Amino acid sequence: MVAESILKQAQDKMSKAVTSTKEDFSTYRTGRASPHLLDKIEIDYYGTKTPLNQIAGISVPEGRLLVVTPYDKNTLGAIDKAITASDLGINPTNDGTVIRLAIPPLTEERRKDMIKSVHHRAEEGRVAIRNVRRHSKEEMEKMKKDGEMSEDELMRVEKELQKLTDQFVAQVDDLSEQKEKELLEV
Repeated sequence: MVAESILKQAQDKMSKAVTSTKEDFSTYRTGRASPHLLDKIEIDYYGTKTPLNQIAGISVPEGRLLVVTPYDKNTLGAIDKAITASDLGINPTNDGTVIRLAIPPLTEERRKDMIKSVHHRAEEGRVAIRNVRRHSKEEMEKMKKDGEMSEDELMRVEKELQKLTDQFVAQVDDLSEQKEKELLEV
């Protein structure tokens, strides 16, 4: 049935919106070291913007320390500059072979800013899910208008679409709450 395929597509797209939101949340610094903190950092590698994790190994030897080991020692300076220029608020320590990043505890002000940012990103995730619902609903209404779907079937499928939407919005809300708790941990 065509309506079921529209629901399946909507479910897939909503799931991707939740996954994207979850990936974005992993880049927020919570006071603990995580290699994901460096996911958005790109290095100018021989004239090409390259993600840091493709030109260096990133390890977490302690709870508040990241160690970046470049595969090519010539990129050490570029990696140092990129981390310093990023919005992480972490000063790298370069010893000539590796870069150490000591993760300082978050200040109260920085925690509040990050929580605002998490809420904003969560709202973007919810909007993306609602946009999928709107597009799917428009598709189904067009099918009804073209005679491919009855009024009763349209009502039934719209209810299922709303259930899906509520389910995925709840997932984004849960992710947001979890990240907020992590940020508030001292």
